[in-house]
Amino acid sequence: MSHCEGIYVVRITENEVITLYIFDAHIDTLLRFIEEGLEGQGLRMLTGGHVSLEKIQAAGIGGQIFAVFVPPRYRQGLALHKALQMVEIFWKNMETLPDHFGVIQSSEDVLTWANQGKVGALLSLEGGEPLQGEISHLHLFYRLGVRAITLTWNHRNELADGVGERDTAYGLSRFGCLVVEEMNRLGMIIDVSHLSETGFWDVIKLSKDPIMASHSNARVLRDHPRNLWDNQIKAIADTGGVIGVNFCPAFVTDTDKQKATIDHLVEHICYLVEVGGSNSVGLGSDYDGITETPIGLEDISTVGTLSQKLRAKGYKEDVIEKIMGGNFQRLIRQVLPKKASEKRFCRKYFDNI
Repeated sequence: MSHCEGIYVVRITENEVITLYIFDAHIDTLLRFIEEGLEGQGLRMLTGGHVSLEKIQAAGIGGQIFAVFVPPRYRQGLALHKALQMVEIFWKNMETLPDHFGVIQSSEDVLTWANQGKVGALLSLEGGEPLQGEISHLHLFYRLGVRAITLTWNHRNELADGVGERDTAYGLSRFGCLVVEEMNRLGMIIDVSHLSETGFWDVIKLSKDPIMASHSNARVLRDHPRNLWDNQIKAIADTGGVIGVNFCPAFVTDTDKQKATIDHLVEHICYLVEVGGSNSVGLGSDYDGITETPIGLEDISTVGTLSQKLRAKGYKEDVIEKIMGGNFQRLIRQVLPKKASEKRFCRKYFDNI
């Protein structure tokens, strides 16, 4: 076992496969438990779909972000309720599988769980709707272990406009600015996937910490509003942030013209590296949130195949280690508080009580 800039890597012999620290920045499996009536099951018992304990182990995943995504039909009065349901499902899985998972709540947790051979699990909100315009709800989710927030989904919420609001495409609201500032202070990762371009640039100007686009691709290769233009890629890289390539076929290639394959996805990785540099690229599969997958990446168990493809492209091992997981590991260690017990709740909210 060796550590390269904090990256967990197991090196055996030149005749054996190198086991990398693999980090996936986005799956929607928590929603699947609710939508398919699987609350009584756990990751160990899941069948079908893209993610299960068995498939995670087969891939050798070292770190995983579990998204809490509330579909639009629940957002009128039920956003907080549904989000809390998924948070509870997350913690039940973590508590029933302590030999397999450890929750990432601080920067030191990343290496702790990797060194123990456990999957480091980080909890994220996909869309700020569950905050319901209340900064106290941000504090609530932080106390419940949430350490990242995708500010919007495709549509407008109290924080900003999403990429789907093409007629207006406004940026951050006053509340959105407050959330970004408070996330910086608490030590939470700001996620700009799904955010309007105007909102994106607002975050770039406002955030003092590196940011991520947890599941987005290169727009030059596939002109889709969920993907990033070159200047956005460079801006994320300049913050020290990371872009997780999304496996959704519609974001990878024009699916009306050709079937998306693992090779098409590798093209996005190579392009992101070319534009933003090798420190700015990672993986953000969107498994269990997408209905189709590229050929060769049918579920999470296949993710490790990407490292072989990158070797075939001529990338050196240190660069492959960064792309497969090291960059996201570094981002987490930089942004999250050093210890989970570190108290960061500001007295200013209670000075007048």
